Amino acid sequence: MNIAVVMIASLLILFFGYRLYGRYVARQIGIDPNIPTPAIRKNDGVDYVPTKPLVLFGHHFAAIAAAGPIVGPTLAILFGYLPAWLWIIVGVIFIGAVHDFTALFVAIREGGKSIAEVAKKTLGRQGFIFYISFAIILCLLVIAAFLQLTAVALTSTLPPDDVNLTVEQSTLHMIDIGGILNVQIGGVASMSVIIMTLIAPLIGWMIYKKHINVIFVSIFAFITAFISIVIGFYYPITLHPTIWMIIISVYVFFASWIPVWIILQPRDFVNAQVLYLGLASMVIGIITAGFNGAVINAPLSNISNAMKMPNLGLIWPFLFVTIACGAASGAHGLICGGTSCKQISNEKHARIIGYGGMLLEGLLAICVTLIIAGGLDFEKYQSLVYPETNPLRGNPPLAFALGLGHILSNGIGLLTVYGTIWGILLLEGFLITTIDALVRLTRYLFEELWSNLFLNPPAILMSKAFNSLIVVSLMVLLAFTNAYAAIWPVFGSANQLLAALTLIAVTAWLVQKSRKYWFSAIPAVFMVITTLFSLIILLERYIKAANWTLTITDILLLFLAIGVVVLAFKYFYNIRSRLASEIQN
Repeated sequence: MNIAVVMIASLLILFFGYRLYGRYVARQIGIDPNIPTPAIRKNDGVDYVPTKPLVLFGHHFAAIAAAGPIVGPTLAILFGYLPAWLWIIVGVIFIGAVHDFTALFVAIREGGKSIAEVAKKTLGRQGFIFYISFAIILCLLVIAAFLQLTAVALTSTLPPDDVNLTVEQSTLHMIDIGGILNVQIGGVASMSVIIMTLIAPLIGWMIYKKHINVIFVSIFAFITAFISIVIGFYYPITLHPTIWMIIISVYVFFASWIPVWIILQPRDFVNAQVLYLGLASMVIGIITAGFNGAVINAPLSNISNAMKMPNLGLIWPFLFVTIACGAASGAHGLICGGTSCKQISNEKHARIIGYGGMLLEGLLAICVTLIIAGGLDFEKYQSLVYPETNPLRGNPPLAFALGLGHILSNGIGLLTVYGTIWGILLLEGFLITTIDALVRLTRYLFEELWSNLFLNPPAILMSKAFNSLIVVSLMVLLAFTNAYAAIWPVFGSANQLLAALTLIAVTAWLVQKSRKYWFSAIPAVFMVITTLFSLIILLERYIKAANWTLTITDILLLFLAIGVVVLAFKYFYNIRSRLASEIQN
């Protein structure tokens, strides 16, 4: 099938999903533009700040769109492109976007409180502790997997033939691997990422301290990014993956507690623009390549072969947890209830930011699916992502980047090597930004947990540096003892299960307010059953492999999730009993 046809059909389906189902959900939950939002009522100029919808959309989208919708579809397309595409389309419209939209709305109505606080109000203090503990474990799994993927991306190499070059033609630095010269694709990105990270404090100072015109700073950021890429061409950096993991761990330790305007906000500022440009290049590249005859090379269905892979298995539940971000993501609820709900200036903007933002992430996942399916020969895809020597040590970032290189070459005539480097740069920016943002978020969660566990928490437990050290230490423990591919299934399960727990909290809130709730309850039930089943299967695998780190993690996730489900049943049963009593009286 022609990839342009699938791309255009996907765009139309997502558009009508937003117009029809998104509007229906908005009516049912009771969006009211006349009710002042927390940003209006509590405007303090720090956390609660009324923000223009387009500006807030950019911030929100940069926060939720990370490497997940790139890596997940790249891994899952082994099941076949049709199952992957269908799950993204159906999942994002009926589960993922509903999750984000309702989580954002409930957080707004509860005065800018997190979903954990909403769970505390409906399910009690025990429900709050279960929920926030689950969120901490999820964040640790994400950053551990992404830490390894970052090191993999920064050290990626390819034979010149793969990017349509000869050794003589290549102007890039080459490295000898097993007697064969390879192009240092990741080395270019390494230098660029270092330069952009070092320049971030200057960008932060220009924006937040000197209040220089944003357009001027944007131009400066793009010029700096371009120069960093050029320098990377001539001076690529090559380090061992372990060295990169150590360097990044030290970096995120400091980035997680120093003032946010120094690193995190300026990196988001640049990455949001790069993300838009990258997504636009994907859509344009896929459509133009399709017009030039590009077709899907991946099999329609490949379920039997995917089931043989050690990090995959039965299509249900493993397709649904491998593609997490892009279809549904529990981590988004933390962002909706953390920052976005405190900045939205009118409830009528919640649909475009919550529902629309998630649909745009779904579009990113669809683009990745078509880039892999249409830009790579399926055998080449398997050799990169699931190498025969060790299927757990594949290179999804490189597969995505090479696929994008071929698509852009076919579509707009860009040299394959440049499109491939663009793909690595695009992914790398998301990976590191996600890691440092989530380490900081996990520090917040630990501090919130200590505040609820102790009446007067010891000073050290409220120390930013100490909690950052806890997070980074646990991240390193997971990352250095497990390959990313071993972590990904349990991360996907935890992420989807957190989405289910958030939908349970939302459903409880809607029941409490006497509103319709089937659109949140049905996805919650489906996701709970799917993810609990996947965790049970994974637990058996980890025990057989004597992987005690992931075994303990899996058991904790099961315990916390079942605890929330039991509390939810008690909550709904008590409401039903109370209503029955009121009817009798």
